[in-house]
Amino acid sequence: MAMSSSEKWIEELERPTEGFFPAFAAQIAEPEGVRDAVREAIKTLVPCIDWEAYLPHLPHGVLGLRAVLRLRPLLPEAEFLRALAAQLHMAAHEGRRSPALLAQVRSAKGSGLARNLVAYVQARRPALAFAEAQGVAEPSAADFQPLAKLAWLDMANVGHKAVACDQLADLQELLGQPKATGRRLLGLAAWLLATPEDSFWARRAAKRLGEAPVLVSQAAPVLSEVEQDALVRVICDEGLVGILDHLTARLEGGLGQGDALAVLVLSASEKLLDARRDLEGKTAWTLVYLATLARARPVDARVWCQAAALVNLFPTEEAEDRIRPTEVAAPSAEALLDAILDAEPEPAMGQAAGLLRHGQEELVLRTLARAAAANDPTFNHAHQVLVLAAAADLLPQLPPRPREAMLVALAKSLANSQGSGDIGRLAERALREQGQKM
Repeated sequence: MAMSSSEKWIEELERPTEGFFPAFAAQIAEPEGVRDAVREAIKTLVPCIDWEAYLPHLPHGVLGLRAVLRLRPLLPEAEFLRALAAQLHMAAHEGRRSPALLAQVRSAKGSGLARNLVAYVQARRPALAFAEAQGVAEPSAADFQPLAKLAWLDMANVGHKAVACDQLADLQELLGQPKATGRRLLGLAAWLLATPEDSFWARRAAKRLGEAPVLVSQAAPVLSEVEQDALVRVICDEGLVGILDHLTARLEGGLGQGDALAVLVLSASEKLLDARRDLEGKTAWTLVYLATLARARPVDARVWCQAAALVNLFPTEEAEDRIRPTEVAAPSAEALLDAILDAEPEPAMGQAAGLLRHGQEELVLRTLARAAAANDPTFNHAHQVLVLAAAADLLPQLPPRPREAMLVALAKSLANSQGSGDIGRLAERALREQGQKM
């Protein structure tokens, strides 16, 4: 008896072969096929991946799924499906647990009590935290909230815990809050949070802020460009001591979240302009972390100090040595996409800047999303789709100047980090052949 498209898809997820993309194409041809393909991938792969072997890092196959779904409204449908197929292929090829450990993980199930979940995280018991999450009856965003509170002051692996908790919760929402998939996502978030912590920056900030908590208001940005630039220079150029001394004083003096976010995005964009090819993805991660801040708006001043320390972590060039955009007389989306895919950063920056001067911000974002979706995510650890989804989240919460700086810097970064598109082309062919069959 022939297998159904769903059964074939699950088989490919468990043991991927050259039939992976045809199985994906057949699965998404079913009613609610995209949603169900992602749900099944999460249910199957989260227990299988050898997360322990990657520590202190985190593979981005599953994490990048939220980014691709976030970019869907910005992409032509065919390009979205290509990007989703490549992202799922990446997740399916990440390192696997041993059969014995996989059997234990699949059978693990706790009571699902929130207090137990938090207790296992705080006790640094990842396996028990994951198992406890498998007992939650109907996982929702509310189940991720206690974990998110534990994540904010833990900057292990440059803030991955807060980002993962936020994005996995949102992925659960985007998929319609399925029960079994939600338990996997909640379990992964809890597992990651229970791994060893890094509170170095938070403790350094706390020494300057004193015992009473300093809360950062959610006020809109009010700083002038001159005042913004002065703060950018502190964040980009000072050492950690200087940054924390200056920023804690400003936060205690009333600096609001709107100004803090705008200045951090300006600083992160400058760092991205200065990034070497081998540091493009890691430097772009700062914007992914800042997007998490923008979505959650934590009021603890220590969190904003950590964000500044993270941005400062990456190298800054002298202004006179910084890459400059090529002047463009007649900018276009097609020329922007071509410049990025041809790995020409200066023309790409010029095209983006020119379009922005003509009020084409949405067109620039869509074009950058198309460029990111064209790459094999395995080549760049899914950093390109992650940072473009972050940009889409950040733009509505920023004033014009940091919006422009971020988009121009992303054009440079994408052009400077082009990789293979072979995986996407295989997916594209399978999708085209499936379309011909229907």
